[in-house]
Amino acid sequence: MSIFPRISLKPEVTEYLKSVFLNKEVLAAVGHQEADCRFQKLLTCLSHPPSYTCVRVSTHLAPLEEIRHKLGEELKKQTCSSSEQDVSAQILPHPRITDVLLLPVDGPRAVEQLSSEVVVGAQCGSAVLRGAHVFAPGILASPKYMKAGDVVSVFSDLEGRCTRGATSFQGKKVFVGNGVAEMDRSSIFCTDEPARGVGVRMVEPLYQSPSFDGVLPSLAFLQNLPSVVVGHVLGPRPGERILDMCAAPGGKTCHIAALMKDQGEVVALDRIRNKIDRIRQNAQMLHLQSVKAYCFNSTQAVSGDSAQENEGPPFPAESFDRVLLDAPCSGLGQRPNMGSTWSLKEICSYPPLQRKLFHAAVRLLKKGGVLVYSTCTVTLAENEEQVAWALETFPCLTLHPQEPHVGAGGMPGAGLSPEQLRLLQRFSPELSWDQTETTTPLQCRADGDTIGFFIAKFLKN
Repeated sequence: MSIFPRISLKPEVTEYLKSVFLNKEVLAAVGHQEADCRFQKLLTCLSHPPSYTCVRVSTHLAPLEEIRHKLGEELKKQTCSSSEQDVSAQILPHPRITDVLLLPVDGPRAVEQLSSEVVVGAQCGSAVLRGAHVFAPGILASPKYMKAGDVVSVFSDLEGRCTRGATSFQGKKVFVGNGVAEMDRSSIFCTDEPARGVGVRMVEPLYQSPSFDGVLPSLAFLQNLPSVVVGHVLGPRPGERILDMCAAPGGKTCHIAALMKDQGEVVALDRIRNKIDRIRQNAQMLHLQSVKAYCFNSTQAVSGDSAQENEGPPFPAESFDRVLLDAPCSGLGQRPNMGSTWSLKEICSYPPLQRKLFHAAVRLLKKGGVLVYSTCTVTLAENEEQVAWALETFPCLTLHPQEPHVGAGGMPGAGLSPEQLRLLQRFSPELSWDQTETTTPLQCRADGDTIGFFIAKFLKN
């Protein structure tokens, strides 16, 4: 159901995306009317959250049904249900992916707006729509005399124009729910150190999702469905050495290690030190010993010394059985995303970096090894066009079938053949936007009602 305005983008970005979704190959395949309809649906669905929460469970530590039962017990504490069975009945296993549980989201709900308003940044507002409380750093404006305990309505600033510390805001904003202030205004804006912790505890969110704060931290991990699919498509096996080139925050890294039954080695690289600390913390929390994380620029991860024997990067060529390149990207597939202030220049800055990473990935991969390339964006330049470029640049690479393949095929427009497009996996929420009403069974709509995402699987010959 559409209740929010379409995603707010700079006009130049909207026109760019329109040229992508109405390119000549798409128009030849489906016609102008259908192509334009899909594009308009994309702009609408991007501003809305998926209708469910996806939970990846640690089946290397416990059976899925045992975790499902424990999760039902924990979530019962958050609801008014008198029966744990009632809660567990809503927690459904994915029909094809054996380590995924699906939880329905209740929304949009009828929530009355109050006169006392708190304004948060767009990123914070999006998190609220996925079940989060409002943390103090995300608060931009609050009533002049707001005290802890006040009941307030929370609004998301769509265009990034609200001045931090304001007492009101009349710009473009959307209502995301009601909550109770956990801090006085002065504790948020008038302190020497940045405020931390929950600033507003949501009690009547527009979309009701369970909170996973402290819930089975070693057994249940929130992750978008396509991100879980990536790990399975990579197909890690016990005893292998695998590289995750752009690993933060570590969800896919830990999933790979779990799929290997924690037998072998998963090397995780990222350029930012505190993100590496986060990866190590996640691995420790999930009881995974095979993860080794390093702060390093993956574009420079190939060593010129083939006899090098040190444990960390850079590595000799052909050091890894499988490589995951979950590349930095424009992120235009993320949901919910009500607004982006990015310029077209910023969005177009990613393909050159992705190609540098691709060069390193191919060199580091053993012959006969698997390379998986993925993004959370919807552009051709970062997805299908990168595949076409890779196949031309690296004759040793061939596209390989993906399992599971629960998304759609690739988008026409990059000159790839129909057979090649079928081997790609593009999660396109606009294709099933009309089918995401909650009357459709959750297990039937889950694969279509996702973030926008792209996966390509290559074999190195």
